[in-house]
Amino acid sequence: MSWARIMAPLSGGQGDAATVAAAAMLAEPFGAELACVYTPADVADVMPWMGEGFLGGVQTTALESLKEATAAGEANARKAAAGAKYAKSQFVALQTPVWAGLSAESRLSDVVVFTSDPARGRGPLAEAFQQMVADEQRPVLIAREGLKVGGVVAVAWDGGKEASRAARLATPLLEKASKVVIIAAPKASSRTFDPARLQSYYAARGVASEVQLLTDSGDAAPAILHAAASAGADILVAGAFGHPRLQEFIFGGTTRTLLNSDSPSLFLSH
Repeated sequence: MSWARIMAPLSGGQGDAATVAAAAMLAEPFGAELACVYTPADVADVMPWMGEGFLGGVQTTALESLKEATAAGEANARKAAAGAKYAKSQFVALQTPVWAGLSAESRLSDVVVFTSDPARGRGPLAEAFQQMVADEQRPVLIAREGLKVGGVVAVAWDGGKEASRAARLATPLLEKASKVVIIAAPKASSRTFDPARLQSYYAARGVASEVQLLTDSGDAAPAILHAAASAGADILVAGAFGHPRLQEFIFGGTTRTLLNSDSPSLFLSH
């Protein structure tokens, strides 16, 4: 099992260089293709606001300004993509309908890479992050300072669908890891599960791992982050949005706590 295509959505902004660098770092050990996908604001999303009663001259000026901004953003995104100097890279500039194009690109990619801001609802790619994780259910890597492939990977697992999917999809990453730690908090879950089952799953695929059981019975997220930090984890693998998204948005939830943390980098799947 391996990864062959890593996707990096780009906005044409200052954060693109960090996104491309992280995506190239992830792609390189697998010899994977790096797809840098420029994701501009879609004129189709703007047009409904320029409907009846909107002055023609103002409308034309606004559309021209949007086209100019899109062209400038694409130039910046191309520069960021070229800056990685990764041999197996390609650049894709999405056209309207942008969201349909982004979905299509993601469906043929193994992992989609973001930095922390979109994952926290900030910046022009915030909606793209939500689309990838929740709607398209693509595995995403949230790259943070200190990202390292081939280091320590922690896997948060509670036997649930989302956590198990993330744990399975991360297998290629675990195969490159120097150490894998399965973190489980049985007292904080309503499920009955045995982390040794996941350990056996990995062993059958040639991945050695150790299990760390947490004794906390309250909110598992802070304990998981503490355990990951204690293990020296470079990446934490976890399920995303195990409860309805509206509920998680209102009440917080484990996913939101992980997204708001500063480290480590996250590999998430819904």
